[in-house]
Amino acid sequence: MTTKSETEGLEGQIDLAEYIFRRLHEVGIRAVHGVPGDYNLSALDYLPRCGLSWVGNCNELNAGYAADGYARVNGIGALITTFGVGELSALNAIAGAYSEFIPIVHIVGQPTTASQKDGMLLHHTLGNGDFNVFTKMNAGISCYVAQLNDRHDAANLVDNAIRECWTHSRPVYVTLPSDMVSVQVDGNRLQKPLGLSFPDNDPEKEDYVVNVVLRYLTSAKNPVILVDAGAIRHRALQEVHDLMEASGLPTFVAPMGKGAVDETHKNFGGVYAGSGSSPGVSEVVESSDLVLSIGAIKSDFNTTGFTYRIGKLNTIDFHNTFVRVRSSQQNYQEDAPPLPNRTNVHHIGSGVSGSEENSTDQIITHDWLWPALGQWLKEKDIVITETGTANFGIWNTRFPSNVTAISQVLWGSIGYSLGACQGAAIAAKEQNNRRTILFIGDGSAQMTVQELSTILRNDLNPLIFVICNKGYTIERFIHGQNEEYNDIQPWDYARIPEVFGAKENYKGYRIRTRDQLRKLFSDEGFCVPDYPRLVELCLPRDDAPAALKMTAKAAAARNKSGGA
Repeated sequence: MTTKSETEGLEGQIDLAEYIFRRLHEVGIRAVHGVPGDYNLSALDYLPRCGLSWVGNCNELNAGYAADGYARVNGIGALITTFGVGELSALNAIAGAYSEFIPIVHIVGQPTTASQKDGMLLHHTLGNGDFNVFTKMNAGISCYVAQLNDRHDAANLVDNAIRECWTHSRPVYVTLPSDMVSVQVDGNRLQKPLGLSFPDNDPEKEDYVVNVVLRYLTSAKNPVILVDAGAIRHRALQEVHDLMEASGLPTFVAPMGKGAVDETHKNFGGVYAGSGSSPGVSEVVESSDLVLSIGAIKSDFNTTGFTYRIGKLNTIDFHNTFVRVRSSQQNYQEDAPPLPNRTNVHHIGSGVSGSEENSTDQIITHDWLWPALGQWLKEKDIVITETGTANFGIWNTRFPSNVTAISQVLWGSIGYSLGACQGAAIAAKEQNNRRTILFIGDGSAQMTVQELSTILRNDLNPLIFVICNKGYTIERFIHGQNEEYNDIQPWDYARIPEVFGAKENYKGYRIRTRDQLRKLFSDEGFCVPDYPRLVELCLPRDDAPAALKMTAKAAAARNKSGGA
């Protein structure tokens, strides 16, 4: 956050662009992603003086993915595009951020206010004089829209936008016409920090809800905690940890909640995903007479095709704006008794199975890979998994402490993870070079491979594993297992960074056997994030995690029947 001393010399009038960027710096942003365009160029000149670095991406879609990945590690991100062609290229990435509650300040450089008022026939327009059409498109995937067309309310709109972005944890859309870049606004406002705290609960309502929850909790015989992505997105992880410690309850995570809980903690039990869970996890969670569900996002891929077997009458749902107690309101006037002591639970989730661990088979399978990965990861790693086999496989990886997991389970735009890796690696560099590790499929990598260039340009050091299994695996299991449309052209992935200019500051690998991967994992030089590395992991074409197969089967059935 910006300190008071950093803004003491800014009393009086300052340019609007500088005001915007100093507010971004105040909320912790240090790198801004995007692509230059003639309507945003003059604004970009202000970034260095405000302590912000420019991350020039290869295209706006990748820039949006990168801003998303940066925000997931840093807490909030920023993206700058140009009017029409630029912002529409980023639309898919912003929609994904909206879907998954990721805070991104999206600033769009626009033609001058006079040009818009006159409906001039300008480049990057539809040629019909409508300059609001793209704003309308963005409005549905933004929690706030700020059109900076008037100097008198511009600073206030900027503050509101950043505040809404932070508190709702979703993208906001800010238009900056080129003639507004240098208009004067009140710099004295910067002396007062933005209020980013959440509003206080009504004390009477809060006491009532707490008493109701405690009443159910103390009468339950085998309660559990189930943590999902909402707890991460709305910054409630410390409270979740405190609850886990104070209650002693067995604690599980949903797939989108990976990384929300310390998986080395004695109370951690594993990943619950309906039918995609290990038998031990399913038994404990589904037999519980009270599930404290925190931040649930019950999407199809997060529940293995809607196979949760937890009744609403056995659930208390905690969300950022409400608490739902067993689908009904109960009135309890008595003081709630103290919580009873609970026994600890041993982790029942992942781990290399005995048959796989002792197998002499050298073929790298998903059943072997993902549990084995947990033995190589380190504390504070950032682990990014692509939609498809990696997203489902990581369920079976036991994380060390303080691992940040990034995936796009709900929106599921393939290619997302390579852009997100670049953004996450920027944030990791700002946080003393945490390791950034990516697992992406070969088909997905072909979507956004250009971001390897941005990674090299910015001296980033991720460890990238490309799962080479000859095509779109998740699509194969949904429909068309042997159809040509699920095939891809094979690439020499390990050498692609050389095309983007990598020389002595890069190394590529091709791994075909388990022993080769074990040797790589044990190589201390490979494990140090001093320059980028790309590993081709060769897996069988028709192999996939069991949870992916089950989810794909359910999706295929829904696609055919049209039923829920």
